[in-house]
Amino acid sequence: MEPNAVQHNCDCDVPGSMTFRIETAERETFTVFILSGRIETRAIAELRRLFELQTDYRSIVLDLKDVSWVDRDVIGFLVRCEADGVKLENCPAYIREWMERDKD
Repeated sequence: MEPNAVQHNCDCDVPGSMTFRIETAERETFTVFILSGRIETRAIAELRRLFELQTDYRSIVLDLKDVSWVDRDVIGFLVRCEADGVKLENCPAYIREWMERDKD
């Protein structure tokens, strides 16, 4: 899978924070958003904006393979995404466990 020409790079304002990156790729009928770095609350608005460009949330895949850290708001966002039909790929075990606890 080769990322297409559309790439979204976002820098966090928080001192000491690392950059997060959102790359977009197409895979058959799916749009894949490849996330990397520290995903903080600020990323949610950008992801929602990108999701709005899609016709069906079930055609969205979030690849979390290169995510190094997420905050609590992002965990809630991922839980809602999955409930809405977004597929999570390469979700690190600690994120999945936190999501399961957040559902309760």
